[in-house]
Amino acid sequence: MREQIPVLIVLIPLSAAALAPLFASLSVRLVRLTTIGAIVASLICSVFALIRALSEGPWSYWFGGWEPPWGIEYVIDPLGAGMAVLITFIALVVAFYTIPFFHHDTSPLRKGMLLSLFLLIVTGLTGIVLTGDLFNLFVFIEISALATYALVATGGPKAAVASFYYVLVGTVGASLYLLGVGYLYAMTGSLNMADLSEILPSLENSQAIVTALVLIAIGMALKMGLFPMHGWLPSVYVYAPPPLTALLSSVNGKVFTYVLLRLFFFTFGADYGPVPDILRALGIAAAVGVIVASVTAIGQTDFRRLLAYSGISQVGYIVIGLSTGNAIALLGSLLHMLNHAFMKCCLFFVAGGVQWKTGEDVKWKTGIYEVHMYAGINKVMPLSMIALLISAFSMIGLPPTAGFFSKMYLTQGAIEAGQWHYAAVIIVGSLLSAVYFFKVIEQVFLKNQDGDLTEIIKEKKLFWELPATILIPIVMLGIGIILLGIFNQTIITNILQYALPGGVL
Repeated sequence: MREQIPVLIVLIPLSAAALAPLFASLSVRLVRLTTIGAIVASLICSVFALIRALSEGPWSYWFGGWEPPWGIEYVIDPLGAGMAVLITFIALVVAFYTIPFFHHDTSPLRKGMLLSLFLLIVTGLTGIVLTGDLFNLFVFIEISALATYALVATGGPKAAVASFYYVLVGTVGASLYLLGVGYLYAMTGSLNMADLSEILPSLENSQAIVTALVLIAIGMALKMGLFPMHGWLPSVYVYAPPPLTALLSSVNGKVFTYVLLRLFFFTFGADYGPVPDILRALGIAAAVGVIVASVTAIGQTDFRRLLAYSGISQVGYIVIGLSTGNAIALLGSLLHMLNHAFMKCCLFFVAGGVQWKTGEDVKWKTGIYEVHMYAGINKVMPLSMIALLISAFSMIGLPPTAGFFSKMYLTQGAIEAGQWHYAAVIIVGSLLSAVYFFKVIEQVFLKNQDGDLTEIIKEKKLFWELPATILIPIVMLGIGIILLGIFNQTIITNILQYALPGGVL
């Protein structure tokens, strides 16, 4: 079974997704256990895959015994396996967090279908980071996207509209990627990434190849919500169910950033043909996006929308690292992918926890997310608000939280590359993030008069802060942010440096 680990990472959640509706008709508890068990198994397989990739080097899994480039190949290296560990870990935390939010869904079949879609998202995301085939990557993009569209729409009427918008934009992004892959196949006759890396040098000046790479870059930029192609993102994050928002905000954008990193640095090469110009254009868009999204976040009164625009700026930091292109900047991008997954997941967990705490009777009232409503809420939700404080400090980039160290590497990489404008953008963006997060911190911790949410919670006389399945993930991620900061050098030395192009710093 050790040799089957690559396929098990994807196959286990896929099989559980197929069984979830059937199991739900038998027992809701059974389908929950199946979902959590499948993600745990996928996480364990991902960890074993990462350990083997670090100790023995990259290894391949060929489907049906068909040798690449004719057959589909999974490639397990520190980058792909590390991303699989991150995806399955966050998915596991979200799976526990989801449990209390199911109480309002009376139909067992509906619960089974929701969990089935959730597992399909996990299947798609893990498949994206493990496959070594460009068309197979497109298939997994669509698996995760279709399941995401459906789950977003379950958040209510406004969520259905946001989901439709997401469908339109997501379809355009996927189509552009597929067109790019089509051009590559027409010119090379291959879809295998390793095979393409050997064929493409002889076609460096081909206009078809240039077109293909540009289409792929634009498609992935649309998918990740990179400025100025981010218009779909705020509404999706605002109106989607809280557990789904946490999953999307923490790993979805990172996966499409991974695709750019995998293709432009491993498959094509950072110096290949149009790649430097494409990375430069993406970096400029990302830099502008960091500033524009941060300024826009300052003006937001809805906490979720504030977090959405904050997420757009944080994706910009990661892309700036890719555009800079040296080893230090790439380490900063990889570390920020990891850190931001913890930070943003924790923040949306807290927002969802506040929604649960105030009760189902005000669930769909957007006013419960107004920042001024959070005044004094630390008195009734102390642990959650401490986690919010830690996450906000990390998003700003204050030591010793995780966000400080990834931004430090990004800034250092930009300076070493002579890209002083990127270093300035990272610093200014961090200062702007301090403005909008301290606006929230002021309401939560410094306001003398309690806000409406605090009064609602007090009137309900709920003496427990949150159910364990909501509170434990929040606290665990808050602690994780501190630990990622303290042990950042250990993570870089033992894992991330081996995920760089060339294998080691």
